[in-house]
Amino acid sequence: MKNFTQRHGGTKDTEEGKVRGIHGLTRRNKDWEIRKLGEVCIVERGSSPRPIEKYLTNTSEGVNWIKIGDTKGVDKYICSTKEKITKDGAEKSRYVKEGDFILSNSMSFGRPYIMKTDGYIHDGWFVFRLPNYIDIDYFYYLLISPSVQEQIQSLGAGAIVKNISSDLVKKVIVTYPKSLHEQKRIVAILDECFSAIDKAKANAEKNLKNARELFESYLQGVFENGSWKKIKLSDITLDITDGDHLPPPKSESGLPFITISNINKATHEIDFSDTFKVPQQYYNNLKPNRKPVKGDVLYTVTGSYGIPVLIKDDFAFCFQRHIGLIRPSAKLNSKLLFYWILSPQAVMQANKTATGTAQKTVSLTSLRNFEFPNIPLQEQKTIVRQLDVLRAETKKLEAVHNKKIADLEELKKSMLEKAFNGELKIRKGEM
Repeated sequence: MKNFTQRHGGTKDTEEGKVRGIHGLTRRNKDWEIRKLGEVCIVERGSSPRPIEKYLTNTSEGVNWIKIGDTKGVDKYICSTKEKITKDGAEKSRYVKEGDFILSNSMSFGRPYIMKTDGYIHDGWFVFRLPNYIDIDYFYYLLISPSVQEQIQSLGAGAIVKNISSDLVKKVIVTYPKSLHEQKRIVAILDECFSAIDKAKANAEKNLKNARELFESYLQGVFENGSWKKIKLSDITLDITDGDHLPPPKSESGLPFITISNINKATHEIDFSDTFKVPQQYYNNLKPNRKPVKGDVLYTVTGSYGIPVLIKDDFAFCFQRHIGLIRPSAKLNSKLLFYWILSPQAVMQANKTATGTAQKTVSLTSLRNFEFPNIPLQEQKTIVRQLDVLRAETKKLEAVHNKKIADLEELKKSMLEKAFNGELKIRKGEM
């Protein structure tokens, strides 16, 4: 997608260019206004009493303390908060009332919400108070539009997000019809379109979930055969270990060092694009069982435990101690081991044995003692062929549904862009 200035014909990377670009747009429609955000509404940044722990309270006299965490699972409206602060703390903070807009200034930077309750915001929020000539729902759609979001996101580029000032936010360029009736007409169209898009997206996500569950169900059925004797996983492997426990020395060149964050849970692959390097000598000094080779299966043991990765090539790299390594014996097909780890039977054992509070861990002892079906090697190969076919079909279905979901999100952006370029001519009922 072209950037803001390229789309609207402005001078790239200059505020003047952005303004000129939108003015060029609005000359085609004199019924539209172009303004800086600070000219349209009151923009204020939140503030936080410090130390905040001193002002938190559970008493009935406490007032709502609005945190980024209160937006979890929230799309548009904030109706309640998990925490409250004292009235003394409120005096050192920023009050927001029902109907105000707040915009996140940290973490999910630039995400707008409408208040459905009163409360107080810290400096991780901005509050916008609208004039009566701007429709509240129109303003919400405006803030999530590509043109406005690109401007907001650019404020955080190369800076610490929490230090973005309200003066910068006030410079964001916004467009709106002078007619409140026209604003409401646009909202009605977008509501109808977004409702249809969200319904289609929900169906695609359901189909995606069903495809994955079908594969999981098949896996469970494969390994439910009661005629196979149960053995310990350690009985059919050469080694079960984890990464080096010493802090790895970083270097400009050398071999990649992966952490759990480099293991993709959806694809069960390693992402080597964002790893640091360790010296060749560090790798050379590692024990052989800590040097992954083709046929090994990595297994995350801490945090997001239970994610397997099948090593398909002899590519030298190092890994952290929160990742386990399972080296199959000649009696165990590596791919069967990979598929078994994905099965509900293995997942259940991992969940049952994982310990810890903040971050749960499957110990190497527990992993070695996992009950594993002692399947004859020839039968293992037959099972793998069947699972390979089904997994390939499942991946095709996932790709179709993921593309559909992505296309629907792009359709939303396209609708928003047309709406705030004054190009949305569809009347309600024509969809």
